[in-house]
Amino acid sequence: MTDERLRRWRLLLGGAAGELSALAEDDRRRDSALTGLYGGGGGDAPDADGKRSAGLGGSSPVLHRWLGDIRTYFPSSVVQVMQRDAVDRLGLRQLLLEPELLSAVEPDVNLVGTLLSLSSAIPSRTRETARAVVRKVVEEIERRLADRLLAAVHGAIDHSKRTSRPRLADVDWSRTIRANLKHYQLEQRTVVVQTLVGNTRRSRSSALKDVILLVDQSGSMAESVVYSAVMGASLASLKAVDTKLVVFDTEVVDLTEELKDPVDLLFATQLGGGTDINRAVAYGQSLVRRPSDTVMVLISDLYEGGVARELQRRVRELVRSGVTVVVLLALSDSGTPAYDHELAAKLSDLGAPSFACTPDRFPDLLATALRKEDVAAWAERNDIPVGR
Repeated sequence: MTDERLRRWRLLLGGAAGELSALAEDDRRRDSALTGLYGGGGGDAPDADGKRSAGLGGSSPVLHRWLGDIRTYFPSSVVQVMQRDAVDRLGLRQLLLEPELLSAVEPDVNLVGTLLSLSSAIPSRTRETARAVVRKVVEEIERRLADRLLAAVHGAIDHSKRTSRPRLADVDWSRTIRANLKHYQLEQRTVVVQTLVGNTRRSRSSALKDVILLVDQSGSMAESVVYSAVMGASLASLKAVDTKLVVFDTEVVDLTEELKDPVDLLFATQLGGGTDINRAVAYGQSLVRRPSDTVMVLISDLYEGGVARELQRRVRELVRSGVTVVVLLALSDSGTPAYDHELAAKLSDLGAPSFACTPDRFPDLLATALRKEDVAAWAERNDIPVGR
């Protein structure tokens, strides 16, 4: 029997095959994904004693990782079948079908990723509850990060120039009060303001920056998709930044029009599928109007299903034209993901530093990029290893 046939029998039989054939790392991940759902010898996965037991349980993070694995190692037609089977065999249907149970779950980014992955299986009567869960997580992220994003792009105000006729939003109240203390009215206990002191605001055309977010929506990037949607929506609310958000797998979808509502945006994504980064960057390149005032953030683990050489050529062209290109291997709290080290190193050498970034640090990263400062040096100062 050939090695390939032994391998196939081993994957088919699961752990019951014993040492019929040793499995490589990718095949072990495939085997683990299959065993977690289907088990063997009665439908259960093997435990430490060699007996069979359930493999996935009800943990959202575990389910989230499992969904990422099956998208990585199986074709989309098989993934659809396995997701439906998971809903039936592991009791997830209760979570998806019962609004009361879903509303009782503690929402987090992992759960949002799971709901988005299974959105096509959520029935209409539960969809509003699912949206409410997603919105709660989105609002929490916005509370945590929106103000910092606002501060990051506040360079639209030129603090070096003073004016006595500022707009209300640009009044420097501390300096105004000090300048008018001589007009203090003792009886009324108030300062009569005769002279305003404030900042001049640069014209919109000179202050505006373009931010293009290209977000990989393959299954392993679910958490990054959630954070990217919220960040993109927050950026879109800022007048000093013109934001574009594009998601991609083997297809490229421009979701800029959905930025007004990050929940709608998230439900418009289709987690899963392959990855054609080159195609996404080509589309992003077509959006560039003013290279020197453009920041392009590519969020991907860089497992390229398209033409890697063409991708490198495009990135080189973008950097040479003056675009600030940053590659985030993840925008999440989960640490540095698995990624294509070779491609990350090549892109870094081309002037597009590649590293994982937590959401809390993204505003500072963006501020650095908008100021045209050295992003790689910023990462080094913050002890963030650049992808190699």
